[in-house]
Amino acid sequence: MTVTPAPRELVLVGHGMVGQRFLEALVEQPGAAAWHVTVLAEEPRPAYDRVHLSSWFTGTTAEELSLVPPDFIERHGIALRLGDPATAIDRAARTVTTASGRRLPYDALVLATGSAPFVPPVPGKDLPGCHVYRTIEDLEAIRADAERAKAGVVVGGGLLGLEAAGALVALGVETHVVEFAPRLMALQIDDGGGQLLREKIEDLGVVVHTGVGTSAVRAGKDGRAARAVLSDESELPAGLVVFAAGVRPRDQLARACGLPVGERGGIVVDESCRTEDPHVWAIGECARTVDGRVYGLVAPGYAMAEAAASRLCGGEGGFTGADLSTKLKLLGVDVAGFGDPHGTAEGVREVTFSDSRSGVYRKLLVGPDGALTGGVLVGDTEEYGTLRALTLAATPLTVPPASLVLPASARGGGPAPELPDAAVVCSCHHVSAGAVRAAVREQGAKDVGAIKKCTKAGTGCGSCTGALTTLVRGELAAGGETAPSGLCEHFPRTRAELYEIIRVTGTASFAALLAAHGGGEGCEICKPVVASILASLDGGHLLDGEQAALQDTNDHHLANIQRNGSYSVVPRVPGGEITPAQLIVLGEVARDFGLYTKITGGQRIDLLGARVDQLPSVWRRLVDAGFESGHAYGKALRTVKSCVGETWCRYGVQDSTALAIALELRYRGLRAPHKLKSAVSGCARECAEARGKDFGIIATSNGWNLYVGGNGGTTPRHADLLAIDLDTTTLIRTIDRFLMFYVRTADRLERTSAWLERLEGGLDHLRAVVMDDSLGIAADLDALMERHVAHYTDEWAAVLADPERLRRFASFANAPGTPDPTVTFVPERGQIRPARPGEPGTLLDTPAASRVLIPLPTVPAATAPRVQEAHR
Repeated sequence: MTVTPAPRELVLVGHGMVGQRFLEALVEQPGAAAWHVTVLAEEPRPAYDRVHLSSWFTGTTAEELSLVPPDFIERHGIALRLGDPATAIDRAARTVTTASGRRLPYDALVLATGSAPFVPPVPGKDLPGCHVYRTIEDLEAIRADAERAKAGVVVGGGLLGLEAAGALVALGVETHVVEFAPRLMALQIDDGGGQLLREKIEDLGVVVHTGVGTSAVRAGKDGRAARAVLSDESELPAGLVVFAAGVRPRDQLARACGLPVGERGGIVVDESCRTEDPHVWAIGECARTVDGRVYGLVAPGYAMAEAAASRLCGGEGGFTGADLSTKLKLLGVDVAGFGDPHGTAEGVREVTFSDSRSGVYRKLLVGPDGALTGGVLVGDTEEYGTLRALTLAATPLTVPPASLVLPASARGGGPAPELPDAAVVCSCHHVSAGAVRAAVREQGAKDVGAIKKCTKAGTGCGSCTGALTTLVRGELAAGGETAPSGLCEHFPRTRAELYEIIRVTGTASFAALLAAHGGGEGCEICKPVVASILASLDGGHLLDGEQAALQDTNDHHLANIQRNGSYSVVPRVPGGEITPAQLIVLGEVARDFGLYTKITGGQRIDLLGARVDQLPSVWRRLVDAGFESGHAYGKALRTVKSCVGETWCRYGVQDSTALAIALELRYRGLRAPHKLKSAVSGCARECAEARGKDFGIIATSNGWNLYVGGNGGTTPRHADLLAIDLDTTTLIRTIDRFLMFYVRTADRLERTSAWLERLEGGLDHLRAVVMDDSLGIAADLDALMERHVAHYTDEWAAVLADPERLRRFASFANAPGTPDPTVTFVPERGQIRPARPGEPGTLLDTPAASRVLIPLPTVPAATAPRVQEAHR
């Protein structure tokens, strides 16, 4: 008869992210049955996702943040004691005492107590209204105080501080960030990335104070926090203060029982994560590892958890150090640093790409052997996973670094770097590129969701999802298969499917759509797409609430950003018809604000060179004169060109100008997958170039011929003839249906030309849908267009009427009206143009009458954006 030995007792102190990962790693070990596990948790709920803690403010529930699979605790016989933390360890007796007075024996003790927020010892730090940013309970308290506070101060401009600032912005609180270092995220990114990050955050209305500390918090008459005093003796309004100035290891239990700790904290462990006591292990943020560091990121904590679980079951797991790469979205801004982002090694070559127009900064560091050693990404982190994996692989690059530093969208068809099978793609779970490829080949994984189930890659911090997507698609292509056509890794459905979901369900926010039909936090692909769909279905003003954070760069300020950071203003001129009085107003506005003027190819007048803080003033002058937004910044109807038609032209057979005006006023503001252009010609001589437009109309003696699916640009296409000799009523109804059918069914950034070529059945099918109602949806299409027409409002006028929207238009949130010193100009041909790099341009911050521009010698034109290389 075989006697099964009684399981040994294992006590885990702490049930955070690392503690839960330890449990998962332990139960996967062959010898796991030898242990009976008791977990002592300080918080009242099981482990949850602290990496995405801020999503709680946008509707993610505590249950949705949970990291514990259903029935996991019960299925593995784990005793979980919530709200009953350990208070003392008796190493001689091998017992742990809890807050409730229980004494639990152990054969092995694993400390996963994490870290505690560091609160600077400043007067007033304990006043009501002062908080830390660590738990769901902390967030509940912050939200409660935000209801009474008008302004809040976040102490700390690192990762956690910017997360907290994003939360205050979402709560509608005037937000200040105070950072003692000279730039934000000083440990992760360089000066160039820090400057762009600051600009992007200030664009969102956050006031950033760098190079100063917080010296005190002062109370108001009610005894609550009211003002923060900075080290330069200035004061900030602060009805709410969040301390996010770093963390310290929670090693008090170890200190009290005599275990060695580091000079600056952290329980000293060896490469197996075992302490000086052979029965005690420490993992995560409370441990000082064999390389002398305390790691505050989740990936190293997971690696420690796996090492300790392996050793406890007789394995060889170990931890000797970890990659400190980080990728985050802070206040809507993508930021990443990987490898050695500051290039401290000898002989490192620096390659940078900077594009102020699109808000992108990328820097790569290449060693003497040609291997990637680190980098910084701000504004575009799509390839972070691949670049980080290449850095960890430490092998020479197979493509020139000057091409690799370019964003994928700017690289064209150049070769992509190939990740070796040994390259670690997911640091959280140590999953290699080879393991991902094997999951595709051998386990049938066809998308990132399947890869997560097969390998756990992407289930930690989530920063590797882009690299996983690339690997899956590459492996499928190698096998002759096509990858699924979801919008991005966050939505498995196409844009057309999402449009129908929003239309049918009445979903009114990105957060609600993501919760019901997606996953993660969204990205730079899906957010603008959903924003466009919501806008096309009357989702409110672009700059209200959640919508504002979803917009592209141009939509965010309702104007097109130019190469030097200034903006262009293009008012609508329906049909190209303009009165002398309106022309005079445009000239006066351009003169008074010193703007460059240019007649566009779409029969409009473009005013260029306005600073962001000048935009409302320019709009006010234009709106008062009867102009409105021309939507030159949006994926929407841009223009309806026209000739003078039969009214003036001896060849004209119809009034093309009147029709063009009517069409432009009908379709103005219509948000679409891509920009829309139109034209109306009054005769077959085609002076308005209607056959090069998304929808073009040419007059005949019997009515109008309608052409669709044309465009100019890099791949010109003549429009196809959809219908002939239509009367005006039938023409407008047909265009209505054509546009709404396109808006409903096109892919992201798909022009009507590409959509028509992709459409099954092509032009004949389109004709049957919009003219013969072959799908039975004509009434729906008509209703959608009528809804658009009825709900149209001018976006510029709406901003001018709302003080909250107006607050967004400032070069510096803490100094409204102060011009951006980097936006400079030089004279040219009697007007201005942006100063090129190296040219000492002039700020246009003085009245035009007294402004003096100093002529400069001709400088060879520079291209922007620029790629630069430098040797260290």
